Parts: sequence; C-alpha cells; structure tokens
Amino acid sequence: MAAIALVSRPANVLPKICSSCSPAVLSAACVSTGQQRKLHHAVIPKGKGGRSSSSGIAATVFGATGFLGRYVVSRLGRMGSQIVIPHRCDQYDLMYFRPMGDLGQIIFMEWDARNKDSMKRALENSNVVINLVGREWETRNYCFEDVFVSIPQQIAKAAREAGITKLVHMSHLNADIRSQSKYLRNKAVGENAVRDEFPEAIIMKPAEIYGREDRFFNYFANMRWFGNAVPLIGMGKKTVKQPVHVVDVAKAIINAVRDPDANGKTFQLVGPNRYLLHDLVEYIYAVAHRPFVPYPLPRPLYHLAAKFFAMNPFEPWTTPDKIDRFHITDMKYPGLPGLEDLGITPSTVEQKAIEILRRHRRFRYLEADLEDAKPAKTVNY
Repeated sequence: MAAIALVSRPANVLPKICSSCSPAVLSAACVSTGQQRKLHHAVIPKGKGGRSSSSGIAATVFGATGFLGRYVVSRLGRMGSQIVIPHRCDQYDLMYFRPMGDLGQIIFMEWDARNKDSMKRALENSNVVINLVGREWETRNYCFEDVFVSIPQQIAKAAREAGITKLVHMSHLNADIRSQSKYLRNKAVGENAVRDEFPEAIIMKPAEIYGREDRFFNYFANMRWFGNAVPLIGMGKKTVKQPVHVVDVAKAIINAVRDPDANGKTFQLVGPNRYLLHDLVEYIYAVAHRPFVPYPLPRPLYHLAAKFFAMNPFEPWTTPDKIDRFHITDMKYPGLPGLEDLGITPSTVEQKAIEILRRHRRFRYLEADLEDAKPAKTVNY
C-alpha cells in the first residue's frame, strides 16, 4: 500500500530536509543521521496547511478510542498529520475517526497491550507517540498497575528503542504515591516509570477533564435519577476542584508536540478558576435547571453503595476509588508550566458548561438563557 510504504533516503538528504522545515515541526520531522531510521514520505512537510497537506507529524496515538483521544486525533487530522490508531475494539466502533483526516492519513491497527511485537509495529513508522491509555475502573484482565504503569513503561521503552524523539504521556494533576486513591497512586508510579525509560518524555498532568462525553460533569448531573439527591462527602465544602476543558487539553498536547523546547518538561493543565465541589455541582444543576438537594454522606457508607455499582461487569457507574478521587482537592504546582506557556487561553466552566449540560434539561428549558444560572463562586486556596 502506497499510504504506508517506506522510502529510504540517503543520509546526506536528511540535513537538507531538516533545514527546510519550520522550527515548529523540526523536532517531529527530522531524524538524526546516527539512528539511520527509514523516513516515511508523510513526514516531509508540504502544502499550505489543513487536512489535505502534510504537517510533518506521523503520530501513533495509544488510547485514541477514549474520551480525550477523539479530540486529539481530530486536532492532528485537521493539520494534515498521519495518524496510527492502535485499537482492541470492533472496527465498526472506529467509524467516527474516518472523517477526521484526509484519505489514507488515518491508519487503524489491532494491537495487544501485552504483545511487545504488536506495540513495536504500531509505532515503527511514526516520529511522535502519544499515550492516552487509561481506565477508571479495574477489570479481571487489566488492573490499574497494568494500565498506568506496565503499559506506559512498555510504550516508552519501545519508543526509545525505535529512535522516536517525541513522547507525550498523560498523567493526572493529583498523581501522588501517598494518595488514598489507587488510581492516583499508580498514575504517580507510571510517571516515574515513563521518565526512567524515556527521559525526554513530555508529561501532562490535567485536572478533572470535562466535555460532552466526560465522566465528571455528566456523573454528577446523572445523579438526578436518584431523586435529585446528591451525596457529597463533607457536603463538598472541603474539596476544591479546578476542572479543565477537553479541547484545551487536546490543544496542549498538539502544541507540545510542535514545540521543540517541550521535551523533558511536565505541564500542569488546569482551568482558570478553582471552585468548591459543592458550589461546582450546584452550578451544574442550575445550568441543567434541576433541583439541587445535597446531603452529607460518610465515606464508609458512600463506599458501600459504590461497591454495589462496581459489581457491574460492563461499565460501572461509580466505584469506591472514583469517589475518593473526586473528593481530593486539586494540587497546585507553581513551578510547573501550564496552558498559557503553550499559547492556550483556558476556557472557563461558564463558557462551556451549556454544551455538556443542555441534554440534561427538561424540554421546556432547552432554550433557556445561560444567564439564568448564577455562576459558581471561585476560591483562591
């Protein structure tokens, strides 16, 4: 197939190619002569930009079928990148990816997370690797340690051995080895494992991400099915959240890939405002025009109820670990660069909430003005 054919070029041609690249794509498009890697024709920048051009980026996006992945693939496709999407799902579940890129620019490849050879095949023609692999609950096949430590470590090792210069790894703002959440503890271990295997990796630490398909705003909004009563530990007044919009996170990943100075850095991706969890959930219900009835629920009782939902063999609505994660105050990292350092102005919750919560309204309120909902109070701690 011409779309995936490899073209070998002499070593003396590579400096000429690199010298003609813009600084934005220099690190992604150029391969050192010492590595003697074969150069795919799609990594030669050409065209005026857009889906039918070539950006010089050939990216393998692990975990593209998740919530964040579709936004990242869309951003890569609209700038004319070649994208390899390793997947484990049915091919009909990937149809929505096809319009995101020009003909032949998006390649689907089945892979097994425990098969090193399939992992190497997925990234052998790429110069950028983006790891978005994640799961909010554990299964019999994959525990949190597999998803957040072992698989990212293997991806980082395979990328290093393949001579790839750009690796973006998705972590979490509250990743901490001392956290009460097993999810966040393994995220912290995974960060260190990736950094050990690939020292120049770009680590992204987003806060809770919200968007149309999220499991944050929709999680609280869907509690209306339980009589509009929203259980919160400590009424949510001891937890501070700084959520970030999914489009801003996707933009940050793309800008970091195109920035030659981003290698080896860790970025904190947070929204512009911090809210008490109580006030944030109250605003969610105000936008949805639903009655908000919060009540305090002790953590042991909340865990007991969550264990019932966690028994769902398909997709648990909630788990004890998810409850702990949502009731942890978002950390501050004054020394880390953020969205502004990547040239992005973060969106506020008030700007984007209606896109997510309109579907939770009753028919009579579908066209109600957003001004009817009083904005949530912000805090500085």
